[in-house]
Amino acid sequence: MLGSMADQNPFGRMAEPEDIAGGVAFVASDDAAFVTGQVLSVSGGLTMVG
Repeated sequence: MLGSMADQNPFGRMAEPEDIAGGVAFVASDDAAFVTGQVLSVSGGLTMVG
């Protein structure tokens, strides 16, 4: 089942913990100090597939 999910992702793989950690680090950083009310999709492009 996980193999078929990875095949559907434009990156051709499932997310690794490091992939998610990058998004979390950004949201928790000063770089995101002026960001409000956004959804950060860390899906490797899966949510963009029609």
